[in-house]
Amino acid sequence: MSEDEDKTVDQLNDEADIAADYLEGLLDIVDYEGDIEMGIRNGRPVVQIVADDDSDIKHLIGKDGEVVNALQQLTRLAVQQRTGERSRLILDVDGFLTRKRKHIREEVLDAIDEVRETGEPVSLDAMNSFERKIVHDIVREEGLRSRSHGAEPQRYVTIYLRSQSSDDEEDDGEDGNYDDGDFITGLRPADEPDVRDADDEVEAGADAGVDADAADVADEDIVDDTDAEDPDEEDPDADDVDEEDLADSE
Repeated sequence: MSEDEDKTVDQLNDEADIAADYLEGLLDIVDYEGDIEMGIRNGRPVVQIVADDDSDIKHLIGKDGEVVNALQQLTRLAVQQRTGERSRLILDVDGFLTRKRKHIREEVLDAIDEVRETGEPVSLDAMNSFERKIVHDIVREEGLRSRSHGAEPQRYVTIYLRSQSSDDEEDDGEDGNYDDGDFITGLRPADEPDVRDADDEVEAGADAGVDADAADVADEDIVDDTDAEDPDEEDPDADDVDEEDLADSE
């Protein structure tokens, strides 16, 4: 059971509030204009920085998502300092995660078409755990099988026809999909009162995904998603589950 599954909706919203205050302070320091929205998705607090198209906020994404990756790490640490508990908060900037999911989906669907046409497995380029989780979800939705191979940072996913891949292969990490285009929607502005009733808490609890316990935060990782196990090789991450990745470049 993941740590966030033990947290109440109030605790998750408190983490989002702390993160919003921290990020607002950073935006003031760098003199960037942006709005901060918050919510809970799949049992995790989610914070998004949004702004107009001509805003400097895009600089907070950086090459290959490096800046937003680092910013999320700092924000999680700020939350942990206040709460005393590790946070698995997700930070998005200017819809970066949604765009990344769309790009990956297009790539995976092309690979699936090739597998169906040729009957042969297709291997994708190396991806981080966040991206591999997206791949496994899409492949499962399309009725095929997928498996991760190799060691970080060159770990990659191979897509198979269902008959070519053993039944004991599992998808990455947590049990629960993010809908395309809806990964970070319906969030509340940072300055809006957090008003919830019993129905809100039931809905939020239903959204919570099942996630493996995570160990220390890895420098290059953001999202807590472990990979499908390769029965033929030892998993180098078996004793150190990566933190959840943001995406690499589109």
